[in-house]
Amino acid sequence: MPHVFEVSELTRSVRDVIESEFPFVWVRGQVVNLSRPGSGHLYFSLRDAEASLAVVWFRGAQGGKALAGGGRYDPLTGEVYEQSLAETLADGMEVMVAGRLTVYAPRGSYQLVAELVQEVGEGRLWQEFEALKKDLAAKGYFEQERKRPLPRHPTRVAVVTAPKGAAVRDFIRIGRERGYGAAVRVYPTLVQGDAAPVGIVRAMLRAVADDWAEVVVLIRGGGSLEDLWAFNTIEVAKAIFASPLPVLTGVGHEVDVTIADMVADVRAATPSHAAQLLWPERVQLAQRLDDLEMGLRRGAARLLAVRERELAALARGLSWLSPANRLQRLEERFAAAGERLSRAGEAWLDVLGRRVGKLGDRLGLRCGPQSLEARGQELARRADALEAAMKLYAADRDHRLELAAARLSGLDPEAPLARGYSLTTLARTGKFLRRAGDARPGDKLDIMVYEGRVRAEVEAVSPDGGASGEGSGERP
Repeated sequence: MPHVFEVSELTRSVRDVIESEFPFVWVRGQVVNLSRPGSGHLYFSLRDAEASLAVVWFRGAQGGKALAGGGRYDPLTGEVYEQSLAETLADGMEVMVAGRLTVYAPRGSYQLVAELVQEVGEGRLWQEFEALKKDLAAKGYFEQERKRPLPRHPTRVAVVTAPKGAAVRDFIRIGRERGYGAAVRVYPTLVQGDAAPVGIVRAMLRAVADDWAEVVVLIRGGGSLEDLWAFNTIEVAKAIFASPLPVLTGVGHEVDVTIADMVADVRAATPSHAAQLLWPERVQLAQRLDDLEMGLRRGAARLLAVRERELAALARGLSWLSPANRLQRLEERFAAAGERLSRAGEAWLDVLGRRVGKLGDRLGLRCGPQSLEARGQELARRADALEAAMKLYAADRDHRLELAAARLSGLDPEAPLARGYSLTTLARTGKFLRRAGDARPGDKLDIMVYEGRVRAEVEAVSPDGGASGEGSGERP
């Protein structure tokens, strides 16, 4: 759904667009429908062959105040003149109006708010202004590269201006409220009229010749193009261009731009603005001082932190190289190892204690009164069984011994002797004589018989066993 504007909302939007696109314009036309209400404001229209533009010239922008004896004076510059254009403005006059476009909401129409009104007769001055600007630009008077910065916080300032004008009073008043404090010398001169250019040049030359100031300030209040013409002359432009000191200009209102402004090193919009460019507000200085102090504190804190870290690193390195600290570390390690060993011993003893406790419990179960009684009964039973087994074992062994004895008795070599047998051994060898071939004639024989021994000698050997004789072994 499209946006539906309220009337006031649309009017504000149109006004914002117009004011942003046309912040300052010059318009030429014929004055028609001039109205002079009691408020002192002037309302008229500018008209050409094809269109008309509403203009409002507020009383505060008309310039000049009435004098008691007649005539008017400019409160910014102090110049006295017979009549202002606001008093003589009439329908049918050809004028050029400088100002800003805006929208008058109650009627929903756009209008020009006049800041400066000049008769078209001053067009000749504009032509001269443009010609001089073009010539000086070709000679490099406006080159940005040649312009010098203003000194920071100057303490000696030469001011070239009318000595009794409001411009110098505003400049000094604002200067007293700003910066660190400075000395200001006023080099008086006319700033309007035919003699003004020569006076301005002489005042600037005196300021340079005194070799005292750090900067030259050229100021004047607002006025028409004709009022400010002294600052659009070749003499003033050359003096500014040749000045060995930086030149700051603050001529007229913000909308006024003169040749002097273009040649100067720095241009201020107004005399008050010139003071503001030279010296910062003391509040800003105090704030800057606070910022610097805080920055210094932060920097010092960071530096101390860095140095503390470096010192700590060096101390750690030194501690590792120190014999005393090395011994201390070894002692700490030894103490830590001792504590670990003590804890391990305690843990081991605790484990052994638990194991001994468990074994004690088990031993109690096995060796307690009931267990001992049961074991006594078991021991008695086993003793009886052992005794019976021993008796059986002994009887078995006796029987087996008898059998062995009987067998051994049957194997006794001397047992056959009782039945008439004998055992014959050769004396020379000590061996039993088993075959006739083992004996030789002349051998001594030892013959064992039942209940005795007989010694004999071999006379002859008969291998076939058929012969018999003395000294031979004989079987029963």
